[in-house]
Amino acid sequence: MRTTGVAKAPRPAVRITPTSPSQIEWEVQQLQINIARRAFEFFQLRGGEHGHDWDDWFRAESELLRPVSVAISESNQRLSVRVNVLGFEPGELKIAVEPSRITVLGAKQKVSPDSEYPDQTFRVIELPAEVNPDAAAIAFESGVVKLELFKASDTTNKANQQSA
Repeated sequence: MRTTGVAKAPRPAVRITPTSPSQIEWEVQQLQINIARRAFEFFQLRGGEHGHDWDDWFRAESELLRPVSVAISESNQRLSVRVNVLGFEPGELKIAVEPSRITVLGAKQKVSPDSEYPDQTFRVIELPAEVNPDAAAIAFESGVVKLELFKASDTTNKANQQSA
């Protein structure tokens, strides 16, 4: 007779405090430098043959970054964004919310030397509508970052248009 394992209860959602875009900027620059270095290594391995710069860049990204999938749903007043960041814990993620985009940056704190997966992730998500970053609600649950964003009000948009 086979025994069956007991299913673990899912962990409750954890709130994530947004990070300011300026705090993430330096880390993103360092990540881009690492990608550029790796892409240059591929260029050198081909004997300096030109014309494959995008191939080299994307290959370097695929080696250094875990992929991130995104789903966005929109209503009249809100945007709901789901970002799949499996393998990361809430404390390993930095999320910046700006009026027209979201930046997700993740770095594993503990990396196994025999791991076949990269220990970082990075994604900039362009939003279909402007949002109010100060009202963002961000939660992490079962490997997914869930963002609830309120669209910028029509009065704010009109005031910005008139001042321009």
